[in-house]
Amino acid sequence: MNQPTMFQVGIIGSGVVGSRVALHLQSAGIRARIASSKNATELFDCRIVVLAHGAPHAALASTFIAQGISVVSASDNLADVLAILDLQERAVARNAVVIAGAACAPGLSGLLVHHVQRAFVSIDEVHVAVHGTGGPMCARQHHDSLGGVSIGWHEGEWLQRPAGSGRELCWFPDPIGARDCYRFASPEPVLLQRMAPTLHRITARVSATRRDRLTARLPMITPPHAEGSLGGLRVEVRGVRDGRRHVEVVGVAERVASVAGAVAAQSAVALLGHTVAPGVYNLGQSALPNDEILDGVLATGTALHQFVGK
Repeated sequence: MNQPTMFQVGIIGSGVVGSRVALHLQSAGIRARIASSKNATELFDCRIVVLAHGAPHAALASTFIAQGISVVSASDNLADVLAILDLQERAVARNAVVIAGAACAPGLSGLLVHHVQRAFVSIDEVHVAVHGTGGPMCARQHHDSLGGVSIGWHEGEWLQRPAGSGRELCWFPDPIGARDCYRFASPEPVLLQRMAPTLHRITARVSATRRDRLTARLPMITPPHAEGSLGGLRVEVRGVRDGRRHVEVVGVAERVASVAGAVAAQSAVALLGHTVAPGVYNLGQSALPNDEILDGVLATGTALHQFVGK
């Protein structure tokens, strides 16, 4: 017997991330239906729709919101995520819940900040770095993000810097190790500032080679692979504990598409099982069951690493 429609989850996108979302939902016993963005009306009977295709997502999210359907978006495009955040009033009016940036970075990054902040009395800095790409659309987004404008949060002000600048050597969990990372056009600082408005500094960087930076404003020279190799996420949180400065560094070493698929799927599972007030959210905000979502992601096989040292 089929499950009632109210338990259905729709998925836009049958690529690397969308396929993983479908697998995770199936493992959770949730019936899902996949459609293309051109056939979005096929999912109008679903309770939740996961947007796992290439950006932009905002217009399609607005279409589903108008039908009273909640949305989980895996977009990591800066302009697209900002447009999704602007759908707050529409979501409230139509009694829909939207989770923006439910991927690796942003997405898992917000969950990890929420996870480690309990080790502090207060936190005031978050610095995120990501290595690797998912499917072809993710690779193109990575390419374009190094040729735009990067934003960061510094002492109560938004700063804009050229993407591809600000080299910093970041250590990721083994076997990735140390990588040169640079500013890029990421929505991460915006979402983390929404999550923790008291933060003084927020930065986001991505690993890149000299060739990546030199060709960022040109068309991609070679077509991207169907799925990138092993990727990584590093989240550094700074604050105060026991009256002293304290730093926690956590991360993962996993294929980026696998992480994004798990995060998006577990976000949808959480919305099915919890009542969340209508509106637009991002992972890590207190209105969402973040611990449950993170536990679900880790249960899919993603291992959490913590830096231990002085």
